Amino acid sequence: MDSKKLNETLTEIIRKKEELETIDYNDPRYDEIEDALHDLEDDFVDEFGDYMEEKLQEVHDRLCPNTDVLSPTAYIGKGIIVDLEKYPGKQARLVLNSNPTSIVLAVRDRQEILWKAE
Repeated sequence: MDSKKLNETLTEIIRKKEELETIDYNDPRYDEIEDALHDLEDDFVDEFGDYMEEKLQEVHDRLCPNTDVLSPTAYIGKGIIVDLEKYPGKQARLVLNSNPTSIVLAVRDRQEILWKAE
């Protein structure tokens, strides 16, 4: 696994998502940026999808076994909401971050690294 390339690709997707969030849907650049984002996500899944799904499954098995593992791209950016007995009544998210590539549990203003690429 080329962890440097994984991190670079993930960083590029995060930047593209942030760029898309800063413009209005009616902006003439919106479709172009969205298409570029989808291409980046497709390439990410093709190259790193199996590896990341395995790591996400390990985290899910440990932390939230009743929550299905989604495509790795669903965890990028805002992440996905998971139900945790450890934090009842609080919104918990699993997020795939870059710099370093990691799977993070985010609960309100607290973050815990659950896995980090080596």
